[in-house]
This record gives sequence, C-alpha cells and structure tokens, in this order.
Amino acid sequence: MQPDPTASTEEAHALPAGRPAAEILTELKALRTADAPTRGGRTFAYVYDAGREGLDELAAEAYAAYATVNGLDPTVFPSVARLENDLVGAAAALLGAPPGAQGTFTSGGTESILLAVKTARDHARSTRGVTDPQLVLPSTAHAAFHKAAAYLGLEPVVVPVDPVTYKANPTAMAAAITPRTALVVASAPSYAHGVIDPVARIAEAAAEHEVLCHVDACIGGWLLPYLRRAGRTVEPFDFSLPGVTSISVDLHKYGYADKGASVVLYRNAELRRHQYFAHAGWPGYPVVNPTVQGTKSAGLLAQAWAVLQHIGEDGYTSLAARVAEASDHLLEGLRTTPDIHILGEPEAGLVAFTVLTSATPDRPSGTPDLSLLLHLADEMRVRGWYLQPQLSFDGLPPNLHLTLTPATVDRVEALLTDLPEALTTARTLPPVTVDPALTDLAATLDPDTLTPEDVAGILAFAGLGEGSDGLPERMAPVLFLLDALPGRLKERLLTEFVGSVFRLG
Repeated sequence: MQPDPTASTEEAHALPAGRPAAEILTELKALRTADAPTRGGRTFAYVYDAGREGLDELAAEAYAAYATVNGLDPTVFPSVARLENDLVGAAAALLGAPPGAQGTFTSGGTESILLAVKTARDHARSTRGVTDPQLVLPSTAHAAFHKAAAYLGLEPVVVPVDPVTYKANPTAMAAAITPRTALVVASAPSYAHGVIDPVARIAEAAAEHEVLCHVDACIGGWLLPYLRRAGRTVEPFDFSLPGVTSISVDLHKYGYADKGASVVLYRNAELRRHQYFAHAGWPGYPVVNPTVQGTKSAGLLAQAWAVLQHIGEDGYTSLAARVAEASDHLLEGLRTTPDIHILGEPEAGLVAFTVLTSATPDRPSGTPDLSLLLHLADEMRVRGWYLQPQLSFDGLPPNLHLTLTPATVDRVEALLTDLPEALTTARTLPPVTVDPALTDLAATLDPDTLTPEDVAGILAFAGLGEGSDGLPERMAPVLFLLDALPGRLKERLLTEFVGSVFRLG
C-alpha cells in the first residue's frame, strides 16, 4: 500500500505501537520473495554461494553470538582483537605478506579501497610533500577507486587498457606516473572482464618511482591462491612482488562469509599508521578509529571468522577447484555458441561475453549488437537466470557478466541449454533504437544545470519513471538509452533514480 501523499511525515512513517515477533518475521520473509535468489546458482552476480550445507546457519549463529559486542574498543571487548588478528593473519599468510605486514578488517571492498587510498594520500603528503595527489589506475579499475578519489581529494589519472586482452597496459601505466602520483592501482582480477592485470610490471614501475602500488584483489585474493593449490597456473600478484605495498581482499566473495567482510593489508605497520584516525581534542573518550566506521557490531567479524575456520585450507582448495570446473564448462559452451564472443581470457571465476551481429549490407559481421545483447539478458531473466548487463565504455564493448561459484557447477549445463533458445527468441524481437536527435540533444545538456523536473522527464522517457517499483519488466530499452547517453548525464540520471527508490512517500 502506497503512503497517503497528503499525510504528514509522522502520520505516514511513525512506528506502530508494537507488533508480535512472528508477524514481523513473516513480513520479512514475504518481502524477500521479490528479491533475486541468493542460493541455488541461478543468480550470476552479487552473490557468492559455496553450495555447502550448514554454512549459512553457522554464520548466523556466530553473528548472533557477537551481535551486541561493540567493535569500537578492543580494550573493553578483547575478543574483537583476537578475531580480527586471526582473520588478518590468515589473509597475510595466503597473500605472501612479509614479516611485519599488518592489516585491518573492514566492512567490504569499498571501505578497504577507501582506506588504502587514504593511506597512500597521507603517506605521499608525509614523505614527499605531495599536496595535490593523483591516483593512476587502468580504465577497468573498480569504481570504488573513483569514489575514494572523490571523497579524499585525489585526481584520477585513467589509463586505457589493451582493447584485446582488457588488461592494463604497464608501459602506459608507467608513463602516467608523475611526482604527484600517490598510488598506482592494478586489479587481480578486474571485475568487468575477470582478467588479471600484469601486476609484476606495474608494481615494478611504481617502485622505480618510489610510489605505492595497491592490488585490488577483492575478488581474486581469496580465490587465486587456492586455484594455484588446486593445480591452476596463476601469475604472481601479491606481496611476493616487492613493489606491491597494499592489497584488498574480500572475505564475503570467494571466502563465502556473509556480506560485510573484507581485509586491507599493508607491507608494514608504518604504512598502516596513515590509515588510522585519532582524536583527543574533545571532552569525551579519546578516539582511535582504524576504519571509516566507529561503533560497529562485531557480528560480521565473528561470522567471517567462523566461516573461514570451518571451511579451512582443504575446503577452500576444493571450492576453488569447483569454481574452475564451472568456469571451464561455461567457457567451453560459450565458445561453441554462435555469435557469442568471450572478452579476454577469464582467469578468476568471472566471465564476460558479448553478442555479435550477423552480417548485413550496412554492418559487417562480428560487430557487438547491444540491442540483441540486452534482449538476451531479458530473455534469460524470463527463464530464471540473472546475467549482469555491462554497458559499453571507452571503446570496450557492452557485455553480460557472470560470476561463477561452487553452487553454479551443477547449473552451467542448464544455463547453456537455455542460452541459445533465449538468443533465438531475442532475435525475433524488434531491435531497440534511440532517435539520433535525442542523443544529439543529450550531448548538449549540462547535468549540473538540469532541474528536478528536467531529470524526472528524462527518467520517465527512459522508462524509469515512478511506479510500483520504478522498474519496467524488460530492461533492454532502458539500458540501451543509458548506453547512448554521455557519462556525466548518465551518472546524474542514475543518482536521481536511486534517490527516487530510497525516498519517503
């Protein structure tokens, strides 16, 4: 039921007098029915499912045991330090950290990246007097680095990647380093295409310039070492490379902990010191915050610790082998599916593919077909699969992204059966188009001067107007239009759309 638009905020949103616990839990379960499934192997993005019975229950019990423990002060709750040191130590051991390496448990990859960038900024200011820092990163680096740059006042220097391999170009990365560079970034792997940047050469170039180098291993950090142990060839990407000074690794991805668990590691304690915030200039208790958060439940820490302890070395090696099995099966099937083209050589459980058009009088064969790709995504969703659309960027083609997990091993064959059928259906649908006059007009718009009414009109035209949930059943027309819009306008529209989702009625 929609809130009464004429009601006051208090009338529309005040809490009830109280409700029975059973009624509340029933409502929560009902709300979940609208969400994509997080277990079962049919959602190929956002979720990491180990496919192991009892793991969810273990994580939930561990969280509950520590839900009321405040992670702010380990002198009051010393078990917090014990659990965090265990987790950080496990990550350090896995990623070749030298003696003296240190780290911190964080709420996720974005916070780990924010902290690594803050550390680099403050280190550059402290050791080299850099006051206008730059962040050198490949165009495929995660958006969290741009978020960190925006939050922390760094200038991103974006270097195009190789258009065939989708990997960072180490020569171009080295050339982009200047006396203002605070941090150089490499991915292991990149989220968009699942390929590992040439970390060794990038880290070497950073070291030659006496600049810090961060490896974003949020996805691969807990998978790649175990793939190596399972017999796969994995190029060095971690602290075994002398130029690598920090690494981020998520435990809620291929560590299979619940969401809200990551670690950022530093080569030594001196680097980590720049991450911390301390303040004693107020009348309350002296504040020391290792992370962005102050008060935080230790529940997420406890559940991550429990999951890692339960799965263990042998378990993670076995799970990594299953990810590799799923990836091999999927890649083999995609390569034999007509007009499907895999982007790069996926190395770490992530796969991206585009759909190529057949030859026409005005269009050569082998051209990525955005309309067909987006129709395919919709058709697969009708069949119960979620494949994540990724739009074109900087000459890189649009594609569908898949995250492979152990739970997908037994689902890949069914997906490969549905994919050609969905593609055949997609070919029968009218092509999605955008009036060239509209794209020409969009190129002239200044996102900063658009009024709320202007934005609402564009969103409505794009199919993102107000409704029961703000989204149409088929997303192909919406995404096709977004792909055609300039980047800054796209960002403004998406900001307003998400704002409309999280909005009081």
